[in-house]
Amino acid sequence: MVRKILEKITNHAPAQVAVTLDHAGRQKSRGLLKLDDGTEAALLLERGNGLRHGDRLLADDGVVVVVEAAREGLSIVTCTESLDLMRAAYHLGNRHIPVQIEALRLAYLHDHVLDDMVRALGFQVGFAVERFEPESGAYGGRGEHGHSHAQRDSEALRAHAPHAHGPAHEPALRTRTDTA
Repeated sequence: MVRKILEKITNHAPAQVAVTLDHAGRQKSRGLLKLDDGTEAALLLERGNGLRHGDRLLADDGVVVVVEAAREGLSIVTCTESLDLMRAAYHLGNRHIPVQIEALRLAYLHDHVLDDMVRALGFQVGFAVERFEPESGAYGGRGEHGHSHAQRDSEALRAHAPHAHGPAHEPALRTRTDTA
C-alpha cells in the first residue's frame, strides 16, 4: 500500500523521513514521490501551493515527511552595488525565470544562454551547486514560513520590474549630476 501525503502542516513536528526534491519537483502538488528511505508516497496536496525547504507534510498513516531542497546547478550573479543587482534582476525578471535574490547576489537555474545575456550586460556570472529557493512571485506568497533568509537579507533590494519586453520599453538609468 502506497502512503498518501495529504497536507502540509504548520508545526515543526519531528519528521520520520525526508523527501529531497529539485525546484521543479517542489512546484508539483500531485504525483508519485520516492522518499529518501526508498519508499514511495503519493503526493495529493491542494493545488497551487509549492513546497519549500523545511516544509513538513503529513501522510495518511501519521508519518511526518520533511521536504529537503536538492542541490542544483545554479548560475550566480554577484555585484558590489545594489543598483547593479537591481539592473540584473530587472533583465532576468523580464525573461520570467525564477530568481533567488540575496544581498548583492542573484541565482537562477544554470542556463548558458541566460549567462551570455547577463555577461553581455556587463555582469560576472559564476557557477555553484546549491539549494535553489527563488522568490515565489507576487501571487505565490511565502506560506507559513514568513521570510526566508534570502528575503530578509534583501528586503531593500526587492523591486518588481514591469513586464514590458525589449529595449524600447526599458527605462534609461539616470544619475543626478546637478545639485539644485
